[in-house]
Amino acid sequence: MRILDRYILSRFVFNFVSSFVILMFIFIFQTIWLFIDDLAGKGLDIVIIGKFLFYLMPDLTEKVLPLTVLLSSILTFGSIAENYEFAAMKASGISLQRSMFSLIVFVTILGGVTFFFANNVIPLSQRKIYNLRRNIAKVKPAAVVSEGVFSDFEGMNIKVDEKYGENDRFLRNVIIHRKSKANLNIEVIKAESGELISSNDSDLIQLVLKNGNFYRDVDGEKNNKMQFPFAHADFDTYTMNIEIPDINNDELEEERDISTDKMKNISRLTKDIDSLRGDNYNIVRAFSKNIENRSGIFVPLITKNTDSTKADMVSKKDSISAVKAIKAKANIALQDSIKENFLILFPEWQQIQILTTAKNGTSSILGTVSGKKEEMQKRYKIYNMHILSLHNKYALAFSCIILFFVGAPLGAIIRKGGLGLPMIIAIVLFLIYYFIGVFASNYAKESNIHPILGAWLSTLIMLPLGVFLTKRATEDKGMVNFGFISDFFKKIFKKKDKN
Repeated sequence: MRILDRYILSRFVFNFVSSFVILMFIFIFQTIWLFIDDLAGKGLDIVIIGKFLFYLMPDLTEKVLPLTVLLSSILTFGSIAENYEFAAMKASGISLQRSMFSLIVFVTILGGVTFFFANNVIPLSQRKIYNLRRNIAKVKPAAVVSEGVFSDFEGMNIKVDEKYGENDRFLRNVIIHRKSKANLNIEVIKAESGELISSNDSDLIQLVLKNGNFYRDVDGEKNNKMQFPFAHADFDTYTMNIEIPDINNDELEEERDISTDKMKNISRLTKDIDSLRGDNYNIVRAFSKNIENRSGIFVPLITKNTDSTKADMVSKKDSISAVKAIKAKANIALQDSIKENFLILFPEWQQIQILTTAKNGTSSILGTVSGKKEEMQKRYKIYNMHILSLHNKYALAFSCIILFFVGAPLGAIIRKGGLGLPMIIAIVLFLIYYFIGVFASNYAKESNIHPILGAWLSTLIMLPLGVFLTKRATEDKGMVNFGFISDFFKKIFKKKDKN
């Protein structure tokens, strides 16, 4: 390796490491701010909190790494251009592309490492975080309950005025709300005191409530005689069993098979995508056949059964002769009326019956289709998220390379080092890249755009920008030359003055 390559590479690595550390600390503090309600005031020791933040770092790397590559490339080449080192290189016959050669090799290797990291480390950390947050309830079940506010506790909302005793297991003034599948509050439980009981040998948490009352709405369709049906009871002791996942007795964060797209590697995602695609196709096919059988309008008139061919021909001849007889007896006006409205063939009471039956059948089918539509939207959203996660792993690796080709020529153009202007430009470009990716992912989840495009859109938008900036820096030009615009208007005004 030549001295120039070692010099540029050492400058870039120094800026890369320092930028990565600074940005990682910034994102960690931002994460602490987001999860402060889950961590503060719940009796968690420093080891558990440290594990939680440590497991979050790989996921944060997915955001920090592209910004680090962009910022470090701007800082490196901006500082070199500011000190007129590029001018000395060009005077020696060294082009911009030749000076970037060692960094291109480094960033390419970094892209491969990033892909390995996204495929193996990030899914593992996601599983660790998930199990850590879920299984805190077994070691310290009161840790997920905050004082004075409603907390989500295993499918219900619970509020307590005070926690006390060993591991805050005893509760005072407990209020519990349970909701139905339609997200309606149908059950309320109030108690003067309560106790959370857990054991390493059991997969259940017991919530024992004392001296309280129970209120529950009753389904009005099953009790038509009651205008506002409900059930109410007082109790001295009421025990609720809450199921929690299986965990290891020694480790708090046992690995489990979690069916979440972010917790899977490429091989698992590819397999699950094929399974989800096949399942969705089979569900839609079975549902369409069900609707077809219920409506009966798509039933074929002639079957392919060879045994009944002769019978079908006889029935067909009889039908033709019957139609001819009807045409012979009916007049032309009646035929036109029948074509417009066949109901006139039936008495009035039968017309009402036919219309009512058709309306009820249509409403029933539309209701079934609407319910199945919501179910399929959820299933296709899961399918789209798996495709997004698969291609995001590739897009993350390529984004590091492409953002380098955005930042390096941009630094050579602006000719500024330090953390002032380069930091502002890097943050603005990264925010554009990040928000495009977020919006594209959200659109892809809802099937508004293809999931593959949603994963690659932000990277593809940055690609022509990198090509444009590299070309401008190679030609030793600025960002954009607006001189032709001013020259155009000057020519227009000169023509007017002459006239």
